[in-house]
Amino acid sequence: MKRLILLLAVVIVNASAFAQSGAKIEFKAEDNTIDYGKVTKEADSGVRTFEFKNTGDAPLIITNVQSTCGCTVPTKPTEPIMPGKTGKIDVKYNMNPGPIRKTITVESNAVNYEGGRIPLKIKGEVIVKQEVNLLEKKKSVPNQ
Repeated sequence: MKRLILLLAVVIVNASAFAQSGAKIEFKAEDNTIDYGKVTKEADSGVRTFEFKNTGDAPLIITNVQSTCGCTVPTKPTEPIMPGKTGKIDVKYNMNPGPIRKTITVESNAVNYEGGRIPLKIKGEVIVKQEVNLLEKKKSVPNQ
């Protein structure tokens, strides 16, 4: 009888651990990644938005959003996101030519990520726009 009661107590404790209550964050971007693709500095502002929803049963509080370098500037929501509501995190990349591979770390009270820390990623490539010099002589085929 004691073993049955102990087993039942263990099952109840484990079941309550899996049924987490609290704020939960779900991002719309697949794999929490935004792909810039191939862009030019002149044609693109470098701003992208990560949209998310609080799918939990408590207010979601974003405490900090930080980038791995100064070339990427994220902005976080200032107010808590209520259950069922959506929010956004804007990210501005400075559009230096070359590949884009950056990680933004979101710190929150979300219970569906370990420690409430969520990695967001941006990727792509900033290419240099080819300029055409109209004054340059065009190579022509010699007269026959």
